Amino acid sequence: MFECFRSGAGEVLSRDAYLADFRRVHASDISLLAKIERGQTFQEPGSPSWEAFATGDWYGALRLMEDERESTAAYFRDAAERGLAFRRIRVVELPVSPYLQWEMNVLRLRSELGERIRVLGARKIADLEGDAEVPEVVVLGDSVMYAVIYDADRKGAGARRFTDRGQVRRTTEEFEVLYARGEGFSEFFDREIAPLGPPAVHHPSTAAP
Repeated sequence: MFECFRSGAGEVLSRDAYLADFRRVHASDISLLAKIERGQTFQEPGSPSWEAFATGDWYGALRLMEDERESTAAYFRDAAERGLAFRRIRVVELPVSPYLQWEMNVLRLRSELGERIRVLGARKIADLEGDAEVPEVVVLGDSVMYAVIYDADRKGAGARRFTDRGQVRRTTEEFEVLYARGEGFSEFFDREIAPLGPPAVHHPSTAAP
């Protein structure tokens, strides 16, 4: 699965170019935004909630998430009016990393407001990851997809862009296979995330355990 991403192919875009291209395609007449997240730790400077989390202010991070409820709800209302479905596969290793505990709370809000999220345990895809992990993929509609690139600090650094419709179609089909294998988000959250206490963050500038 996802063979086209393993060769290093695709047009390399800087972070700014990727975000600009993403916004352009996202604003067009598309019906699907599909995303696979595999990494267990990232840095998200610029996100007030993440920055609070990264400095150890867990309850402040949760409060800042809630402050974004209305803007997030507005996004999903607009998406629904456009006929745009947002589907996400979140691959999870247990026990969850501090970052993933934070992100799962972000995704809980998004799930409540309209994003269709399924959780896939890393052990369930071990057969697919003999040589490399499942890539971080974003598919927009039927003509564009990206393999997201991160720097050594796990900050977003750009993407490789693919526009071959055959590759996009195959990737979407492969996404659906994995999506069907995943667990419903609320069930996973209630069992694995809700009982956890505040995560331990060992460095003020990173979410790494």
